[in-house]
This record gives sequence, structure tokens and C-alpha cells, in this order.
Amino acid sequence: MRRPHTFLAAILATSAIVSGCALRSPSVQELRYNPGRYQNRTVAIDGVVTSSWGTRFLPVNFYKVDDGTGEVTVMGREGRTPPRGAHVRVKGKVNDLATFGGASLGLHLQETDLDFRR
Repeated sequence: MRRPHTFLAAILATSAIVSGCALRSPSVQELRYNPGRYQNRTVAIDGVVTSSWGTRFLPVNFYKVDDGTGEVTVMGREGRTPPRGAHVRVKGKVNDLATFGGASLGLHLQETDLDFRR
């Protein structure tokens, strides 16, 4: 009779571990409001590219993604820069250049993965 309880406990423990490791998808507004919560953590943002800059001769590119709640700058890896107006899902690590008076300066994502949406 104890087996169903043991099996149920194993399922609950597994689901708790998996949900704790899930990729966070906060809004840009939430990132800006509470950057310390996401500092050095990987998040995913879905949105539209509002501006982009990159060249084949430099190992990085920059673009801004707007998810409807605000814009965040993304520092991309070497490779293709998404064009303005592209719908993207970008995964990256949240970083900032400095914190001054409790405000994050230079909040950006360091791109780890980029998917183009239709």
C-alpha cells in the first residue's frame, strides 16, 4: 500500500526540480524594475527588433528588442544581426554596466541564442 505514496512523492519532487530549472521569461518592464533579481541569469524575451547595428568585421553586434512593455539592448554574438522589424525570441544573460543609486545603468542581454519568429 505504500507504493502509490512513494510514486506520487517522486513525481512531485521531479516536477518541482524541473519547474525550478525552467527558463525565465520576464517582460522588459520587469527586467528594468528589478534588474538585481535577474542579474547573471538567463532569460528569454520575445519581441520586435527596433534598431540594429553590426558589421562583418567586428565580433559583436547590437540590437534593441521591444516586447510591448519596453526596450532592451542585446549584445549579439558574432554572426547575423537581425534586421529592424524582425520578430525574434532572444535568450541571454542579464548584465548591466554599473549600478548607481539603486538604478541599473547599461542594462543589456548577452545573447546566447536567437530565433527568428514569423
